[in-house]
Amino acid sequence: MARTGMHGGVEIPAPPGFRWPGGKRLGIVFRIAYEAWSDDKWPGVGPMGNPLRQGVPDLNAIYWAEYGPRRGIHRLLDYLDRENVKATILVCGILCERYPDTVRAIANSGHEIAAHSYAMDVIPVYLDEAQERDNIRRCSALIESCCGVRPIGWVSPRGTPSANTARLLCEAGYQWHGDYLNDDLPFLIKFGERAIVGYPSTMDVNDLPLSVRYGNPARTMLEVFEDTFACLREREHGTEKMECTVHAHVFGRPNGSWVFARILEIAKSYDDLWIGTRAEAVAHFLAMMR
Repeated sequence: MARTGMHGGVEIPAPPGFRWPGGKRLGIVFRIAYEAWSDDKWPGVGPMGNPLRQGVPDLNAIYWAEYGPRRGIHRLLDYLDRENVKATILVCGILCERYPDTVRAIANSGHEIAAHSYAMDVIPVYLDEAQERDNIRRCSALIESCCGVRPIGWVSPRGTPSANTARLLCEAGYQWHGDYLNDDLPFLIKFGERAIVGYPSTMDVNDLPLSVRYGNPARTMLEVFEDTFACLREREHGTEKMECTVHAHVFGRPNGSWVFARILEIAKSYDDLWIGTRAEAVAHFLAMMR
């Protein structure tokens, strides 16, 4: 049933009998968050846990985040290449300025590049409409000029949009918006004659909350994946999806990257599981909605 969301658009759910490409009941998307902060900013969370007093640069957190572009992203991309899996990579626009060769290599390898704001400290809900429109334009242009591919998907830092984000992305020509935790399947968001796909995310199989926020050992994410996967295969009967999300500066390290590699191996061992990018899932969804 159609409903109006907080974004002001009308949400239309997936049609009855919706399946993933190839008629598969269960689908999975692998995501890598390739993130960076502005020059005078740093992550609000870090390996030490306790924040420094306000106004003091946290070099520990800055160096921790810098591991992502220097080492982590390359290790994770190598694992994807070994298993011949294409992933959705969330890329901050600032990385096109700092590490353009890496962003270009991601696109050239066939992975989907989704926009992830200019930097992790540029969060839509803190911006007025003009500032947010400019941030979308700036991030989109940087990615397109860097690798020749204009992003069609967007996930905000912290997965937190403003009330305007979906409409502004729709106006900018984006096809999907991933700042949702309110459904299992994609849905259409209509703004008059324009529309964008709301593609829900999940935080269940995600290294940042599991490992950093809650302090679990890396192996915990493998257990969560296996348990969730078993539930969806053995106890559910409708169309379902999973996501596995790792951050280049978190599980791009050897301590966690093996978990990502193992999950890839498990997923690849099932013939009845669809594996693809969000862009592929959205293209299929839109075809089903016609």
